[in-house]
Amino acid sequence: MAHRKVVLCLLGAALATSMISGCSGKKSDPVTVTVWTYYNGDQLDAFNDLTEKFNDTVGKKDGITVETKSLGTAEDLEQNVLAAVNGEVGASEVPNIFSAYSDTAYTMDQKDMLVDLSDYLTDKEKDEYVEEYLKEGDFSDDGSIKIFPVAKSTELLFLNDTDWQKFAKETGAQYEDLQTVEGLVETAEKYYNWTDSQTPEADDGKALFGRDAMANYLLVGAKELGCDIFGVKDGKMTLNFDEDIIRKLWDNYYVPYVKGYFSAFGRFRSDDVKTGNVLGYVGSTSSATFFPTQVSDDSGAAYDIDLKVLPCPKFKDGDDYAVQQGAGMVVTKGSEDEIKASIEFLKWFTQSENNIEFSVGSGYLPVTKEANNIEKIKSVDSDISSSMEEILTESEAEINDNNLYYMHAFENGNDARTVLQEAFGDTAQQDRNTVDERIAQGESAEEAEAEFLSDEYFEQWYQNVLSKLQAYEG
Repeated sequence: MAHRKVVLCLLGAALATSMISGCSGKKSDPVTVTVWTYYNGDQLDAFNDLTEKFNDTVGKKDGITVETKSLGTAEDLEQNVLAAVNGEVGASEVPNIFSAYSDTAYTMDQKDMLVDLSDYLTDKEKDEYVEEYLKEGDFSDDGSIKIFPVAKSTELLFLNDTDWQKFAKETGAQYEDLQTVEGLVETAEKYYNWTDSQTPEADDGKALFGRDAMANYLLVGAKELGCDIFGVKDGKMTLNFDEDIIRKLWDNYYVPYVKGYFSAFGRFRSDDVKTGNVLGYVGSTSSATFFPTQVSDDSGAAYDIDLKVLPCPKFKDGDDYAVQQGAGMVVTKGSEDEIKASIEFLKWFTQSENNIEFSVGSGYLPVTKEANNIEKIKSVDSDISSSMEEILTESEAEINDNNLYYMHAFENGNDARTVLQEAFGDTAQQDRNTVDERIAQGESAEEAEAEFLSDEYFEQWYQNVLSKLQAYEG
């Protein structure tokens, strides 16, 4: 009997200890959350610093440890995730969280790998985020959230203001001329003729402008003109390749490119600004940190330049749209503790102060409504440079004053986007090269360009691209 009393006392003590532990607010079983990203440089440093901060504070209190791993590039990350999902020999286990663009996330969702995050967010929490950022992860149009936004970017016009001022002084060109796509083309022609006049050789003018993401011009431009090229519902794509709208896109990119008013030389247009081959470009806000501080011309001489940031040009009389881009985070299916821990980390990471700390240093934008305010950003980070403040101010206006566009995910959507992009960008480059060769052989620019500016040439190109894109319809 005495022995039984001792056993009961010991059991009671153990139960009491367990109850005290359970009420302490810390999980009885620690959870490790693995995160894969493609971040590099300053962005990776900022992400790792914040992860360490989480582990030392909220994570320590709640028994959550976040372990991060950068896989190099977005393509490398996608390949490693697919290898893990497919159970390939030598592959790592599927991470709890990984960075993903919508097409990759859609592929993983089709494999039933992703958690619907809407079930873990209250309506109040959802309302804190920019609405379109959450919608990007709603593949079924049912309110689901398969992508958690963490940092976004849009597009702006970045200009070598030092050399622009010389041009503007002699020609009367103004920043306002660059507000519309049509005005940009007219100004680029003026710049080509102005630079051409400075040499004795004919038809050797310079390009004013270039673009980083050709597909954004086409998709957002078409949307401004009333057409969604890739209409998507329930993961199925319906092609809307309206010939009149495509012709307007053609006339305002391909034509000035073939004439030498637009161009592309290096891998990125910021490289072309650095070499003096273009004066400005439309690119992601995240590319702003790569804008050069000097130009080195063909002679090897270098001189300092200033940056001017302007809104992304829109079609005259078109609807107001701006691109939203940037990978989010997806949460893979696992134990309930792992899922809740993953979402707790992402919620903490996108709190205004934390998200501003992560985003703004690399030209990305925070994802909550509260944080998309330059005064809020400056209150968190008072040391931002004047150029970054200009970039963020223009970015805030671009996000808040426009409808946001993103390409909805569908099967092989990235391939269809590539076909569209190459159909414009590569064709323009190849045909401009031919024009240059003809001019070098003694033809005038008008003679060299005539073939490519005909209605017949456009029609042949249009029918060819239409046929290719129709193969991706659902």
